Amino acid sequence: MRVSAKLDKINGHILQACQKVNRSPEDIKIIAVTKYVSTERAAEAVAAGINNLGENREEGLLAKWEVLKDKPDWHFIGTLQSRKVKNIIDKVAYIHSLDRLSLAQEINKRAEKTISCFVQVNVSGEQSKHGIAAEHAIDFIKELAQFSHIEVAGLMTMAPNTEDETVIRNCFRRLKELQITIQRLEMPHAPCRELSMGMSNDYTIAVEEGATMVRIGSALVGEEDEQVQEVQRR
Repeated sequence: MRVSAKLDKINGHILQACQKVNRSPEDIKIIAVTKYVSTERAAEAVAAGINNLGENREEGLLAKWEVLKDKPDWHFIGTLQSRKVKNIIDKVAYIHSLDRLSLAQEINKRAEKTISCFVQVNVSGEQSKHGIAAEHAIDFIKELAQFSHIEVAGLMTMAPNTEDETVIRNCFRRLKELQITIQRLEMPHAPCRELSMGMSNDYTIAVEEGATMVRIGSALVGEEDEQVQEVQRR
């Protein structure tokens, strides 16, 4: 299925979710996660009107950036090693995985302008997930005030991989509550206006709970051209 057709379907689901909670779909930014697809498929997403692409790995981002340059806004959404910051810092609009001071120091050192960062919060407490524990997030964000090139644009989390909607919803709801608490502190370096949460299997729940950015991979750019798949099966 073409990306444009998938995008229409996703936009419809987002509209329905927004109507449930009296939100505007214009407040939701779709990030196409292109980690597992070709540069051609990523280019198709941009042609379909998607202005935000997300990559989990430095190599994938650099390879696609060489072709697409700054046509979309690039989001680095995976775990970022400090030694790789210098390779991507001038190419990304957002970093979604700030979770330690050593990484903040490297971002601040390498950045020539203010970088919009999301503090990654491990709301679920799962050991398999990266991120700051929710109870330590505020203290961590306060420490980030020392870095003049970092703005805490918002918070990011990943919900548990479960079909239990209550568990997923509670995870997103806790991140929203944390965001509100941080905004009330009125820290100049941390406006925290954005919430990056929700993926292919749970983005509608995330929208209902306050997401402003949803990171969608397989449901949006997965399954490249069925004709190609058919040829590969023969």
